[in-house]
Amino acid sequence: MKWAVVVFPGSNCDHDAAQAVRDVTGDMVDLVWHDVTDLAAYDAIILPGGFSYGDYLRSGAIARFSPAVDAVAKEAAAGKLVLGICNGFQVLTESHLLPGALLRNDHLQFRCETVELIVENHTSPFTCAYRPGERIRIPIAHGEGRYYADETLRQRLAADGRIAFRYADNPNGSVDAIAGVLNDRGNVLGLMPHPERAVAAWMTSQDGRLLFESMHRFVEEGSYARANA
Repeated sequence: MKWAVVVFPGSNCDHDAAQAVRDVTGDMVDLVWHDVTDLAAYDAIILPGGFSYGDYLRSGAIARFSPAVDAVAKEAAAGKLVLGICNGFQVLTESHLLPGALLRNDHLQFRCETVELIVENHTSPFTCAYRPGERIRIPIAHGEGRYYADETLRQRLAADGRIAFRYADNPNGSVDAIAGVLNDRGNVLGLMPHPERAVAAWMTSQDGRLLFESMHRFVEEGSYARANA
């Protein structure tokens, strides 16, 4: 299995994400610059956290015009796995690869702490190694992490099983305490907390390991191939 981590000007969690994948799965990982136009060689793509283009216009709003995002959309349409973490989640909503929007935290503060998440959907390619309803500890680090969706979208997300994770104690005011959202096909996940910061004994938690293990298992066991046969 081969992974790509897309690097934008301002990304600061790119090397962390790549190292987490190597340590957890042993897979090959490439850091690819945002001007890449072809990601067909990769089985999974990560849009990492950071402050792409300094978040000068709006988080993710400039990065969504990068050539790499068009390449990500193409691979997502082909069924490849795409994970957007924090700023990467913002890029996915800005590029309409995921529904909803990320707004300023309701308390208007930047929060950097370890929070508890509830695994809402344990059957997705990103969560299949977790137990249903499992509570896990993953760090957050964001000022614009409040997920917003209108009532119609909220009902559709819940009914379709597209809420992957919820906050146990909502730290940013996200609607319905949503921390992670899937696309309608289930192969794209936006996650505001940072699983790459919870993969080693010296970190505050190792609960993020199972997310990367889930993705690895999904591809290596042929689920992608079967889904696209």
